[in-house]
Amino acid sequence: MKKLTGLVLSLLLVAILHHQTMAQEAASTTQANAVQRQLAAMQHQFDALDKAIDDLTWSQRLGDATVVDKVIITGPPPAVIKNPTGQGAKNPVRFSAYVFIPAKIDPAKKYPLLVLPHGGVHSNFNTAYAHIIKELTAQEYVVIAPDYRGSTGYGQGFYQLIDYGGLEVEDTKSCRDYMLDNYDFIDKKRVGIMGWSHGGMITLLNLFDHPSDYAVGYAGVPVSDLVARMGYKSQSYRDAYSADYHIGKSADQNVAEYRRRSPAWNAEKLQTPLLIHTNTNDEDVNVLEVEHLIKSLKAEGKKFEYEIYKEAPGGHTFNRIDSYGAKESRMKIYDFLAQYLKPNKKFKDVKALIEASYFPKK
Repeated sequence: MKKLTGLVLSLLLVAILHHQTMAQEAASTTQANAVQRQLAAMQHQFDALDKAIDDLTWSQRLGDATVVDKVIITGPPPAVIKNPTGQGAKNPVRFSAYVFIPAKIDPAKKYPLLVLPHGGVHSNFNTAYAHIIKELTAQEYVVIAPDYRGSTGYGQGFYQLIDYGGLEVEDTKSCRDYMLDNYDFIDKKRVGIMGWSHGGMITLLNLFDHPSDYAVGYAGVPVSDLVARMGYKSQSYRDAYSADYHIGKSADQNVAEYRRRSPAWNAEKLQTPLLIHTNTNDEDVNVLEVEHLIKSLKAEGKKFEYEIYKEAPGGHTFNRIDSYGAKESRMKIYDFLAQYLKPNKKFKDVKALIEASYFPKK
């Protein structure tokens, strides 16, 4: 009997210790989750501060030659609505966009428009593009650059509205429409779109989905095949897509959805003049993605232009940096765009590009 009582007491003691251990682990997990949420909130606050500081430097970077404005417009309602019955749950999404207008334009004349979506899974349009904006406005292009849904610097709620290759494409299209509705000096027949990396992908999908709304497009090192991309990227990268507020499933769980968002799998839709650039030593968008896009366009019998640079210095940003070679590559872009958009002050050569963008005529 004593042995039985001792056994029961031992079992009770083990059970108590196990319960205490489980409680401690649960408390520790709860505490860790709380810390993670606090860190995420702090990151969004830091991003907002970083964005606010960067916004203040636009005028300093561009000088008096370009008028800078930041506007708020709307795109479609969220792709994922967690509480469909909540107040305003199905309202259009509000987002910011930057408008750049050459300071010396004549409102009585007509000017071409370029839509310029930024790159990055979660990023934003910032003064890293300032030299490119200088070059474009020096040619008397008007530019609009959206911080479409999912961009950083606008809080966690906006961050989690991300719809990669989905409604962010429509946000970008909304920018085009906004400019035509609000600025009479924009020539509706001279509207182009250009972007790099993820911005290149948004460019391609805009051309595919809205072919009659753009006269020309340029896609630099564009994300082109999300299925392949999920295969060579890290697990943390893949997790950004399978998050419950985003696509919600991994590529192996829903291949069709990832193909729907991939330009290489939609090549048959191209109708618009297009230039593509890629680089064999790109450390972000592997050249295999863009090669798949190029082969798909050729297989569909599409007319387009492209160039595969061989280990150009700069990797993923090879023709966005300030080197002379990058400027030469951008001249090829500007020459291609000018065929269809006919800017009033087209650059003749790289020397003219340098003089116009760094020593603007006042």
